[in-house]
Amino acid sequence: SNQIRAASAHGAHNQMGIGTERKQTQPRKRVRPTGNDYNTHRDSPPAANDSRHPHGVYPKTARESDAARTALNILFGPRAERSFAVQFWDGQVDRPDDATPDFTLVLNYPGTLRRMLKPPFELSICEAFIAADFDILGSAESAAGLGENIRSDLASPLRLARLTRALRSLPTDDAPPPHPVVRARDPHEVGSARHTPLRDAASVRSHYDVGNDFYQMWLDKRMVYSCAYFTSPDNTLDDAQEAKLEHICRKLRLSPGEKFLDVGCGWGGLIMHAAERFGVTAHGITLSYEQAALARERIRERGLESRCTVELRDYRQLSANGEFDKIASVGMVEHVGRANLPVYFDKLHTYLRSGGLLLNHGIVHVPGATGKPRLRDRIFDRFWGDNAFINKYVFPDGELPQLAEVIACAEGSGFETRDAESLREHYAITLRHWVRNLEQRRPAAVASVGEEIYRIWRLYMAASAFGFASGRLAVDQVLLAKPNLSGHSAVPLTRADIYA
Repeated sequence: SNQIRAASAHGAHNQMGIGTERKQTQPRKRVRPTGNDYNTHRDSPPAANDSRHPHGVYPKTARESDAARTALNILFGPRAERSFAVQFWDGQVDRPDDATPDFTLVLNYPGTLRRMLKPPFELSICEAFIAADFDILGSAESAAGLGENIRSDLASPLRLARLTRALRSLPTDDAPPPHPVVRARDPHEVGSARHTPLRDAASVRSHYDVGNDFYQMWLDKRMVYSCAYFTSPDNTLDDAQEAKLEHICRKLRLSPGEKFLDVGCGWGGLIMHAAERFGVTAHGITLSYEQAALARERIRERGLESRCTVELRDYRQLSANGEFDKIASVGMVEHVGRANLPVYFDKLHTYLRSGGLLLNHGIVHVPGATGKPRLRDRIFDRFWGDNAFINKYVFPDGELPQLAEVIACAEGSGFETRDAESLREHYAITLRHWVRNLEQRRPAAVASVGEEIYRIWRLYMAASAFGFASGRLAVDQVLLAKPNLSGHSAVPLTRADIYA
């Protein structure tokens, strides 16, 4: 599929660090000059005389260049003090004085900055990237950090006024005319309230049914689409994902003959690992057609049909009652919705036998500094539009709870919290692997899903890496027990067995 997978609300999943109710404008898909592939993430930008660069399309005007440089100085400080380079539409490059640039921001058109910097700011910046108004050569993760500079600067009325004056000197529609962008069905169009089974199915499929071949290009060989577990930063992605699966199974103390449920099983990596290495009978559920089809195919190839099953099923619609000895939910809680957390944990508590264990692995929102925001800040937040990009293009109807909410809701459903572990740094490393793999396979990815999807995934994953590395996001594994009537649960006195 080369359609933009539009979505609606990924709540607190602010991976951009850069976001509110907003007009949902569609990005402009530009007709790019013939042969132009300069956004292939080389170490240095193309030279001004490079025939692939579109600088010949637009005349060089000192007025536009000066206005763009003024805007950049307002946002990021003088050229010499920046950590990145800027390449303009006419081939000129401004570099910092003292260091090799972390990346190069390529402004493809004179009006790029003006189109980027309009409310809602976060969405405009991201849609300008999707539309190829600008490119990033080098570290997209480092570029995501610019959002912090832009947000803080635009929150100043004086600085915003200065910036607006500079931007008014730039054109508004100098890029080639857009042609229609075909969009996938928006989950809102399903015609139901948020987090009903019908709408949740549409939301999940808008992200995960982009295409199995696309995900295979940049995931590990098991296609595990969640945080890996690095015993060393030098681990390969394949090794780290196998270590994560092993870590989960050991935390759950899986034993031969047990019945194991994986809620949101993806492409089946965990259930196959649990069946092969720990001798359990494993059942996975997902709402993605493409995930289920490939998982079943891989199960057949490995001869695990008698011990592994996968079905298309909403977590609220299983008929199991105390049927499973152990349950894992990896990367699922983000899609549940904060208001639905009690329902989610109630259901999993019902499916789990007395004395059993649940491991909940999910991304959580890290609360910022406490204190009542000023009126000016609340007004600006509306113009910024937190999470608008994620909401619209990446994770439909998703919301990130705080860790305290997860634990409180789980315990409210009758679970006992036995352990919690943060894997925040592990996810930053994981995402860097994914981004690097995706960038290295850009031609194949674009051929598979189109330029827009490639750009959306590159942007969201690079920005997510920045979010985890900077502490704005976290991912936690919480081990929960359902004690029996005598208070017993399947947890030893120490963690020693996990690392034996």
